[in-house]
Amino acid sequence: MLQRHNHHNGFKTALLFGAIWGLLLLVGAAVAAWVGNASIMFLFALIGVAMTAYSYWNSDKLAIRAMRAQPVSEAEQPQMYRIVRELSAVAQQPMPRLYVSPTMAPNAFATGRNPENAAVCCTVGILQLLDERELRGVLGHELMHVYNRDILTSSVAAAVAGIITSIAQFLQLSFLFGGSRDNNGNPLAIIGVLASAILAPIAASLIQLAISRTREYDADEDGAALTGDPLALASALAKIEAAASRAPLPPERQLVNASHLFIANPFRGGGVKALFATHPPMEQRIARLEALAYGGPTR
Repeated sequence: MLQRHNHHNGFKTALLFGAIWGLLLLVGAAVAAWVGNASIMFLFALIGVAMTAYSYWNSDKLAIRAMRAQPVSEAEQPQMYRIVRELSAVAQQPMPRLYVSPTMAPNAFATGRNPENAAVCCTVGILQLLDERELRGVLGHELMHVYNRDILTSSVAAAVAGIITSIAQFLQLSFLFGGSRDNNGNPLAIIGVLASAILAPIAASLIQLAISRTREYDADEDGAALTGDPLALASALAKIEAAASRAPLPPERQLVNASHLFIANPFRGGGVKALFATHPPMEQRIARLEALAYGGPTR
């Protein structure tokens, strides 16, 4: 019997959003103090909103293009269609478009601005690696990303992080060229500008990635509830992790930009790089899924 565990992922996401917006306000205050005019904040905000809208509206096209995926018919992929149709019916949601990427690296992702404009993609590698039960667990996870509106969540987080980074770059240039005359001799203003210019983009990236990792935990739990089989997803994740470690995707820019969409980190990295990972540690995800199945303690 499936045991539900409340990991407060929605609350954690809300806290992280509060943190990244708070960071934006702090950086904005540094700009106002340094240049003596906060109106430039509106320019950064406008650029950030425009970039968010474009990425969100075209998220399905961008990710599918990055993976060179092609739409498939039911005759070509009857198993995918059967599983997704069944799970969509259980969730009472529309059937997404289905794609297959020719890459042999085992992975999958879902994208699209809403359930009516969603797409689910599997690589050739994952279709060959998993059995039907495991593939059902993976597709349940991906569908829950769509149903939970995680594409919107990640788009907003990326936009705010992008605004913070843009402001930090402006502050760096302003500091190099003298900044506000009123603050040239103010050590507190100089320290504030340096801290915002150097540390704020790092902090924004870490918060953005933490939001991504929290949404992965949520999709794991909700996907397990949708399929009623958390051990199937746990088994699939273990297989994907082992295979991906042997044949990771090349760190091309388009793939890096879409990496947060994948069910598993398609690149390799440990140590400090783990701080900037888009996904939680696989062993923790598997342990949580096993706890959902057996009712044991979670980590």
